[in-house]
Amino acid sequence: MNSNSIILEIRAGAGGKEASLFAFDLAQMYTKYSEKQGWQVSLIDESKDSLGGYKEVVIGINGLGVYEKFKNESGVHRVQRIPTTEKSGRIHTSTASVAVLPEIPEEKIEIKSDELEISFTRAGGPGGQNVNKVETAVRILHKPTNITVGCQSERSQQRNREKALNILQSKLVEIKKEKEFGKIADERRQQIGTQDRSEKIRTYNFTQDRITDHRIKKSWHNIEKIMEGNLDPIFKKF
Repeated sequence: MNSNSIILEIRAGAGGKEASLFAFDLAQMYTKYSEKQGWQVSLIDESKDSLGGYKEVVIGINGLGVYEKFKNESGVHRVQRIPTTEKSGRIHTSTASVAVLPEIPEEKIEIKSDELEISFTRAGGPGGQNVNKVETAVRILHKPTNITVGCQSERSQQRNREKALNILQSKLVEIKKEKEFGKIADERRQQIGTQDRSEKIRTYNFTQDRITDHRIKKSWHNIEKIMEGNLDPIFKKF
């Protein structure tokens, strides 16, 4: 599949607030890499905790060959490090899940209005502050599949609704394609997994300055540089 537009979903997994901080770090890493490539990055939806970490974030990335670069990032990412909130110096293990969904504009699935449950809220800023006094943020539940999508990046309720429906379309197309190929679960569920610490594709070990991909059994050092968006050494191995 060749797509120049993806939806990147990152969710905190096991590990509480440290998992949320790791999800934020992953989002920053992917954003910085994309900006280095000259790709267009847009924040579609986010949910933050009290420390500024991401419980969940949805990012749109547009650029030549973006799906080809990101397609192997789907799965559970594990981090081992001493959190800034840890006073005893103990190493914590936490996880975050990454799902990469290609946007496929050429294929549409009919979505009936009675299949949707749409709610509108105020777009929230850092620390729970409302950056918009009008209810422009949109959240859509697709009742047949129980998929929920949201968007708060646009200033108008209509534009956020359109974006959220486009994301829902991409998810439903993925499900349809998976069923056509006879696979048991849809792509998104396979990518996200159970978010358990043992179910992982990659480990980021800060105390040993090492990133290990468990699928290809390769490791890289200089972890701080990689987290700053220098992902090509990893991408080139796939």
